[in-house]
This record gives sequence, C-alpha cells and structure tokens, in this order.
Amino acid sequence: MANFVGLILFGILAIIQSTIVSTMPLLNGTADLILLFIVAWALQDRVDSAWQWCLIGGIFASLYSALPFGSFIVAYLICVSIARLLKRRIWKAPFLAMLAATFISTLVVQFISLAARLITGVALPLISVLNLIILPGVLLNLILAIPVFSIMHDMASWLYPEELEV
Repeated sequence: MANFVGLILFGILAIIQSTIVSTMPLLNGTADLILLFIVAWALQDRVDSAWQWCLIGGIFASLYSALPFGSFIVAYLICVSIARLLKRRIWKAPFLAMLAATFISTLVVQFISLAARLITGVALPLISVLNLIILPGVLLNLILAIPVFSIMHDMASWLYPEELEV
C-alpha cells in the first residue's frame, strides 16, 4: 500500500514540480519537491520503503528532466543514504536531521546535475552556477524542508500506525 501511495504522490509531485514550481525560481534556482519528500520519508522512524520511494521519485524526475535518464535516480539514492545515515548515527532531533539532510542532498543533486550537463557537452561557468542556481535552490529547499517533514510525518503515521499493546 505504501508503494502505491508513493507512486500516486510522486506522480502528483512531478506534475507540480514541472508546471508550478519551475515557473517560480529564485534567481535561476528552484525548489526540488521530489527530493524534499524523499529525504523526509527516509527520515521517518517506522518507514521501511524509503528505497522504493527513492526509485519511484527518481524515475518521475528523470522522465520530466532533460538530463540523461538515471541521473536523478543515482542522486536520490545517494540522498536517501545520507538521510538514513543521519537518522541512525548522528541526529536524534528529526528537524535538525531534515535540515542537514536537505542541505547536503540539495548540493549532491545539484552537483550531479552539473556533472551530467558537463558530460553531455553543456559548458556552464561554475561560479555563475553556484551563485544563480545552487545557492538559491538550497535556500528554497531549506525553507520548504520543515513543512514537508511535517506532512511526511503525518503520512508515515497514517501508513505505518503504531501498534497498541493491550
């Protein structure tokens, strides 16, 4: 059931990302809703389907992107690994873990996107990319991180209810 919900959720997020969010950039950087939802899902306690949701989200992001197919899948797999590591090893405060994972994951996705563009022959000046795309994208993702985490916490509670002892 959780994977079916993830399929529907990421289909809706891909539509919102490609139609609404991409038309509201800060400088040239935009928020990455799919990344935020994947990271927030990976940080939930009772969730065991983070890797499946990562693949679903990566496929949807690869379908609407002009980057080579699979770049987002690889980037999102790295991001889920980072989020899981932060959840298990370092952070006990989930909101701090979400902010740290969002910051690191946004950088990972942006630099993998930049590398994919360089491989395909699109030469972009690194300083301009950093100032106009990456840093504004990080800021937008950090602004949206906590509300997305709260939404995913409620969704995880709905999909994975706590067992009551009688």
